[in-house]
Amino acid sequence: MDEMQETLFTTVKLEDFVPADHPLRPIRLLVNQALKRLSGLFSVIYADSGRASIAPEKLVRALLLQVFYSVRSERMLMEQMQYNLLFRWFVGLAIEDRVWNHSVFSKNRDRLLEHEVVESFSTEVMAVADKQGLLSREHFSVGGTLIQAWASYKSFRRKDGSDDPPPGGGRNAEADWKSERRSNETHESSTDANSRLYKKSKQSPAILCYQGHILMENRSELVVGAVVSHADGFAERANALRLLDCVPGTHAKTVGADKAYDTHDFVSDCRARNVTPHVARNDARVGGSAIDERTSRHAGYRMSQVIRKAYRGTFRLGQDGWPDPADGVSRHQAGRPALQADDGREQPHAHGTNNGRGAHGSGAMSRRGAWPEERGIAAQANYLPERPGEG
Repeated sequence: MDEMQETLFTTVKLEDFVPADHPLRPIRLLVNQALKRLSGLFSVIYADSGRASIAPEKLVRALLLQVFYSVRSERMLMEQMQYNLLFRWFVGLAIEDRVWNHSVFSKNRDRLLEHEVVESFSTEVMAVADKQGLLSREHFSVGGTLIQAWASYKSFRRKDGSDDPPPGGGRNAEADWKSERRSNETHESSTDANSRLYKKSKQSPAILCYQGHILMENRSELVVGAVVSHADGFAERANALRLLDCVPGTHAKTVGADKAYDTHDFVSDCRARNVTPHVARNDARVGGSAIDERTSRHAGYRMSQVIRKAYRGTFRLGQDGWPDPADGVSRHQAGRPALQADDGREQPHAHGTNNGRGAHGSGAMSRRGAWPEERGIAAQANYLPERPGEG
């Protein structure tokens, strides 16, 4: 008869269950180094009430797991934490430790956002990588992706309330929009008002979403800047410039990007910043590409185009815990970031032209990460000095 017999005592450690070559092992080492440098900030945050019963370091590690494995809710994250030994090990919970309630995240989120803990954490991770000589300050790539809002099409209603469902139909009443023209100017989601109806190409369906943008350095393919914004046809280029502005120093730089960035405004704005735009040429666009052979004939241009494609698999782990290069659309829960955006213009698809307007204007809602010398969390922070010749 097949029966399981449990032992009263065991000498096996949680770490013994984690494969030696698992990608979370080096990530955990890097995370712990960064969190150690944030200890002073956490002490300031909780100075009024003392250290929380659940250490903020554990909350940060748990939230990282939620991102890595695309766990759709904090309730489900804590359920995973209950029986997933890998999650317990990464967060720092012993096998006999009780898992905290999911409401702990809600109680601590505002405090962590107010003190920009996520941004400070990203800065510390970059400082560790920079100290090890892993960061390039000359060659970069930019890219964007859609972050699907946790809102349905039925929540996308007229702002004036003229299409509210009749009483008695319930929350999920039948609706027919086939003959109705809908736009972000006249409609908004009643579930997540900051989201925008947007499609990335003519072939893809429109979804309620945000737009995420990253800046990746090309030496080690590390993300050194990230922004979340409203989704529109200008956000990718506008926020790419904002991320490039955060790179310290006025020395010459290069930036690789796809065809969506091949506009005359973006190219000229990059060159004004002493940044050579290695954008993929879009010769099919009306007026042709914004760059010519003077840029694309160089080996550095071809190298930038090879490396910039690597960002697609940079920050996602698959269901089995290993890197997943799939370029899926991630989800964002309604109301998560306490964010404000400057602009909400809509463009039918991301590859539209600028219609004469500059790339500036699409509002960045949240920036994650800063170069070590750009800002500090405390007077005692031991950030790396600016390198010679970067002033």
